[in-house]
Amino acid sequence: MTILRKCISANVLESICNVLGDTNSGLTGSEIHKYLQRANIEDVDSNNTKRIRLYNALVECQNTQKCSNGILNFISIVLDPSLYVNNQQEYERLRMLINQQLAFVGYELKDNGQYREIERASTIADVKIKTDNLKQELQARKAHVQIFNYCKEELLQNNYFHSVLEANKGLFQRIRDLSLVQEDGNKLIEQVFSSNPILIINNYQTASEKNEHNGFCNLLKGLCSMFRNPTAHEPKIDWEIEEQDALEILGIISYCHRRLDKAQKIR
Repeated sequence: MTILRKCISANVLESICNVLGDTNSGLTGSEIHKYLQRANIEDVDSNNTKRIRLYNALVECQNTQKCSNGILNFISIVLDPSLYVNNQQEYERLRMLINQQLAFVGYELKDNGQYREIERASTIADVKIKTDNLKQELQARKAHVQIFNYCKEELLQNNYFHSVLEANKGLFQRIRDLSLVQEDGNKLIEQVFSSNPILIINNYQTASEKNEHNGFCNLLKGLCSMFRNPTAHEPKIDWEIEEQDALEILGIISYCHRRLDKAQKIR
């Protein structure tokens, strides 16, 4: 049974069409016609500007169907991941801009091309409020300055997962920068903090110091396993993280950054 998706308001639809029909970075006229045909949507105003042409076609479809199924299908066709294999950055840019608008309807386009329902944003301030609240709480906890690079509105648009994920990536990039080892995951940790370490977080002389160092190594391995990068044939890891969970995980990452502040490169 087909689920009828809630209608998209005129303002949101117009903003989506402005993204997809942008003069410099949007679809070409021929692409608009091609993708409308694939979505079985009539190109009702082919002589108009791209944005207006696209809007008129999509709004006519929605008015006829009394739902947004046709529009969401069209967006999925335009943002089919297979079309952006060689331009992932552009894919993520477009998906982010579209999701910023879909948030006002209560939908999100995931990076596998499927939709999921999310908590509906009611004002443009919703995301900013969430961002500011997280930053204020992290400041109160005296989180490491590196953490604040990842509390961005676009990452917090739907949940806290992406801020935590990106903060974790940033931690491992910092380890690469400090050690000059260009590995990833557990292989990076083993090379940098193994029994013959490149970086040490203390004097690494006594048994207690070596135990502390090994404990830090295991902590990094835990973060690596929790937020590992899946291979191409595996589903991307993604789950709902509440604010309290995000704060606690970011606190662990903040602690790791502070230990790296005083790390010594010994070979």
